[in-house]
Amino acid sequence: MFSLSPLVETSAYRCCSTKRGIAGLSPSLCRPSKAYFAYVAGLLAEVGMASGLDTLCGQAYGAQQYKKLSIHTYSAILSLILVCLPVSFLWISLGRLLLLIGQDPLISQEAGRYIEWMIPGLFAIAATQPLMKFLQSQSLIFPMLLSSAATLCIHIPLCWIMVFKSGIGNIGAALSISITYWINLAILVLYIKYSDSCKATRAPISMEAVSRIVEFLRLAVPSAIMICPEWWSFELLVLLSGLLPNPRLEASVLSICLTSISLLYTIPSGLGSAASTRVSNELGAGNPERARVAVRVVISITIVLSLTMSVSLLILGRVVGYAYSDEKEVVDYVWKMIPLLSISVVMDSFQGVLKGIARGCGWQHIGAYVNLGAYYLVGIPNALVLAFVVHTGGMGLWIGILSGSMVQCALLGLITTFTNWQQQAASASERVSGESCHRENVTYVSMKDDFLSLWARLAASEESLAEARRKKKKVTSWLVNKEFQLSSS
Repeated sequence: MFSLSPLVETSAYRCCSTKRGIAGLSPSLCRPSKAYFAYVAGLLAEVGMASGLDTLCGQAYGAQQYKKLSIHTYSAILSLILVCLPVSFLWISLGRLLLLIGQDPLISQEAGRYIEWMIPGLFAIAATQPLMKFLQSQSLIFPMLLSSAATLCIHIPLCWIMVFKSGIGNIGAALSISITYWINLAILVLYIKYSDSCKATRAPISMEAVSRIVEFLRLAVPSAIMICPEWWSFELLVLLSGLLPNPRLEASVLSICLTSISLLYTIPSGLGSAASTRVSNELGAGNPERARVAVRVVISITIVLSLTMSVSLLILGRVVGYAYSDEKEVVDYVWKMIPLLSISVVMDSFQGVLKGIARGCGWQHIGAYVNLGAYYLVGIPNALVLAFVVHTGGMGLWIGILSGSMVQCALLGLITTFTNWQQQAASASERVSGESCHRENVTYVSMKDDFLSLWARLAASEESLAEARRKKKKVTSWLVNKEFQLSSS
């Protein structure tokens, strides 16, 4: 299910790549890399913000506060729809913006037309991503798997028809992607509405969802910062490749490398999402030791998985280029990049899982600082120096970003190693029970007023003074204990 988006984009890319033999387009225009940069900027902003639900929904489900899952999900959908508005304006203006920064006019024109037809899909993703987090937090993975498989089966023939039979070429690929995302959304909505599996967590939309938007944004914004800058930095490589000698070759090769890495990343991304769900559920349920064990298990799996993918990529490296292009120049360049890609696979596997653990714990703000520092203080500066000062071209750009990935993995690994899981469980309990604590405070104030009134009545009654003092002492003692409990919580 996590590979749906990359598979959809890859199939569209391949259709356009085949089309180039008819239309005479270069590979860089088949899936306009500059349009793809803007697409990823908008898409990952939504995916990143939706990851705030990994913490909110996962811990609420672990604490058995099931109705909160729907409330948090509605808040996320409303928030992401609002985010779509400025992103849509950016996409509409993309062609002109690329011309302003000196990009190739033909590429700029194609990118602008391509991205405009991706806008409908952006709004579908705004609802799809929160719904996927809603299901994921309940470990309802199989429905999402079926939905993704069915959607992909529809997309492949749809994309072929739109590209080859509709007469609109590359635009057909973009439009088919948007239609595919809406189909996936419709399937998920129908499942959630009518499935008995979601009966306990399903709730009608209410004004409470609006009131909780701020609570969602507190985690959503750092969640986006924790995820987006990394992928934006990789897309920035493709954008910078337009400034290198032979920009069309460099852009084509880096686009192929990025698409391949994105496709492989879906495996550790899925593993990271599973880790996020398990860790958040256990912390929400107050089981810190089980959360610790889950982390150890997922790290062990990641070691085996990352090495397997890396070795497989080295063995099958020549096939990667031919999967996207038939031009020998492009295929040979991709083959030279394979050793770097194999290292990137290992780094991406670990950071994908470590970020999943961070989301399960609610460390989004820490992950945001790590991400920004690793890629924008280390990765991108190194890439610029290697590509434009040392003149190593596209390989230098990739090596620079790879150094940022290494720094990120090291920092997140250290943070996870020295985590106090007891404290994380306490923080999760505080986050989930915040509303109930507020209700207890209101109840306490009301009971304090009732006590004063009660004491006045007791003093004026015909009961003995000793009996009145005994009752006063008993009630006072109860209030003191209650006030202590509330202050400590």
